[in-house]
Amino acid sequence: MPLILYVLIGMVGGVIGGVFGVGGGIIIVPALILGFGFTQHMAQGTMLATLLLPSFVFAVWKYHQAGQINIPAAILVSLGMMAGSIVGASYAQTMSGPLLKKLFGVLMVLVGMKLMLW
Repeated sequence: MPLILYVLIGMVGGVIGGVFGVGGGIIIVPALILGFGFTQHMAQGTMLATLLLPSFVFAVWKYHQAGQINIPAAILVSLGMMAGSIVGASYAQTMSGPLLKKLFGVLMVLVGMKLMLW
């Protein structure tokens, strides 16, 4: 049964990612923590591992077909993400699980508030 639930979490994250351009942080990380008892570190690491697979290739293709991707910007942002992800992942490993979970929650609330009030 957990195998099916993992696939379902991925599907929900994929749908949310395809619609809004997000998914891992908002859907998959909390689902792994609340539904499977993952630690914050394990949930984040697992979610990041899903990015190694071509999980969003089809969504990207749909956006590309609609002319909704700025390729030079995407390449430059990707380069920045590569550098930033190394720094961020290294820093996250120095934090306790409870602190990391609280900071993650604060980030989600702040982003949600900004979007609601914008």
